[in-house]
Amino acid sequence: MERTDVNTLGEFGLIDHLTRDFPLQQASSIKGVGDDAAVIDNGNLCTVVSTDMLVEGIHFDLAYTPLKHLGFKSVVVNLSDIYAMNAFPKQIVVSIALSNRFSVEALDELYEGIRAACKAYEVDLVGGDTTSSPKGLTISITAIGQGEKELLVYRNGARPGDLICISGELGGAYLGLQLLEREKRLWLENPNMQPDLENQQYAVGRQLKPEARKDVIEAFRKIGLKPTSMIDISDGLASEIFHICKQSQVGALLEESGVPINHEAQLLALKFKLDPITCALNGGEDYELLFTIRPEDVDKVKFLPDIYIAGEILEAKDGIKLNTKGGNLHDLKAQGWVHF
Repeated sequence: MERTDVNTLGEFGLIDHLTRDFPLQQASSIKGVGDDAAVIDNGNLCTVVSTDMLVEGIHFDLAYTPLKHLGFKSVVVNLSDIYAMNAFPKQIVVSIALSNRFSVEALDELYEGIRAACKAYEVDLVGGDTTSSPKGLTISITAIGQGEKELLVYRNGARPGDLICISGELGGAYLGLQLLEREKRLWLENPNMQPDLENQQYAVGRQLKPEARKDVIEAFRKIGLKPTSMIDISDGLASEIFHICKQSQVGALLEESGVPINHEAQLLALKFKLDPITCALNGGEDYELLFTIRPEDVDKVKFLPDIYIAGEILEAKDGIKLNTKGGNLHDLKAQGWVHF
């Protein structure tokens, strides 16, 4: 029997491969695989469901990740997917698999972070599962949300002429990770040393305790704005633009000058001898929202705090381009997080 390595397909190629023969059979299944969340029709309101799994050694390192922060982050990354559908999360289900190295006190700390996230975002923990694992810790969280059918936003709605918008600044989470990894390497070489995070609360905070953009979705409701497409920025801005363009069958022009990067993050990138725009495009884990709007809606967003207009949707034949600050046009490349 022929053996195909999953690395040859990548995460999304693997998902496409495994789910290609699963057509939707229920009339209530509005959206299946291929967006930030699945959508189920329940009359006036739709149920929106998303799930994420975090695996120790792959998605987090307990050498520098406090369990309370991990619990909080594991919830937030799921809620972000619900907000990316222009919906609001209501409940979560938490399942964990853990080895015998974890004590009850350690799990109390993990669940303290989960509880803090539930309180901050007003969601209920309504169930889950706990099992043993031969090694490490795995956390799987399913988020359940609600949204009006006519207000839900998918990845496939972008049209040529739409404006590309970003909530918040990018690159900080990736740079926080670089800082934490550096200190881990130094500690392994000399366990007696104390970590020096250089007062980089912004970057470290973006990595260890991200926030989902509930405020942006609430603002959309207040001003009567419905984006034409939307996705959360978990794998890097460039990767998410490619997802929207693929689903919407369009191209895009991204302006480097329009990509928001925090000043502290820029300085930290230069210290690590990294290009700040590369960190913003490919770093990931910022959990901001990338969305597109019709040109006539520009007045609705230009006075919103923390919203940046960064480009325009093009015809598919025009490709996906980056216009640099120097005026050079390049094909945009997605080099974000690779799961396999």
